[in-house]
Amino acid sequence: MRINEGVVRAGAAWTAVAATGPYLTLKLLWLTGHPVGSDNPGEMDSLWLVNLLTFGMDAIAVALALTFVRPWGRRVPAGLVAFPMWVATGLLGTILVALPLFLLSSLVLGPEQGKGSDDKGLGDWVFLVVYGGFTVQGLALLTAFALYARRRWAGLRTDRIGDLPASATLTVQRALACVAALLAAGVAAARVYWAAGGTAGVPVVMAEEHNRGVAVMDGVTAVMAVAAAAALLMLVFRVRPRRRLLGPLLVAWTAAGSLFGWGSWQLVALGATTTRVTDLARAVPGMMPLVQAAQVVAGVLVLAVGAIALTERGARGSAADVESPR
Repeated sequence: MRINEGVVRAGAAWTAVAATGPYLTLKLLWLTGHPVGSDNPGEMDSLWLVNLLTFGMDAIAVALALTFVRPWGRRVPAGLVAFPMWVATGLLGTILVALPLFLLSSLVLGPEQGKGSDDKGLGDWVFLVVYGGFTVQGLALLTAFALYARRRWAGLRTDRIGDLPASATLTVQRALACVAALLAAGVAAARVYWAAGGTAGVPVVMAEEHNRGVAVMDGVTAVMAVAAAAALLMLVFRVRPRRRLLGPLLVAWTAAGSLFGWGSWQLVALGATTTRVTDLARAVPGMMPLVQAAQVVAGVLVLAVGAIALTERGARGSAADVESPR
């Protein structure tokens, strides 16, 4: 029996909307002075900006899900869909990779002893609500987007790497890709070092709270950096030109979104949570902010090169459509 794509897309989109409910409710309670699930109410007061930002990010996810299922969704300018979905893919996709690895490591190695926790002061059920919701939301939103993109940008399914135009900007694309690859290599090296337990270059306040979850995220970020660089170089240098374009394009999309999304979030969260001069003095020194900034720049460069290449591809396709009746 053939599955109706429209039904699946609608089901995935509305599931994504429903999955944001518990998280948005929790954040709304915290923002209005109800520290549900926390044994440190004062800490919630100091995190109001972080809570406001994360509430807004999940609200954007709701708007994206509605775009994928409502009739007006295909009339929304491509950039207004692509950019926030690129960031969402990076953030949620990273969680979908890192969370199972963290749970597996806990199952194999047992509970961690004597380490700080990212969710310090919060009940265990908060972790289940937040990351359980992110898991469902990620799977559902990515499914809805894939089916939406399948209709809106159908040509990407059949194009090959060699079909990308060898335009006058190709030299610039390759130069930007090489810069992005160098930055990504530096990010990967630093993240592997920190994942292995190294503390050089880590701010004091973060070194004190380093745990297995942070190590897993460092390892996943290192993999994302390598994947983004490799996929982009494959595209701009036309490696294996007969290969389908979609595969390396999805890798570059997801990995670069992860670098940009998590690098930006970590920089913003650091600034939002270090409100006192003493906190700032303990948090800023070190190499980590530079690595996070390099992640952001590398992600932006990948996005820029991809946007140029796909825009030129689309323009060439439109010109061919106009000329073919003649």
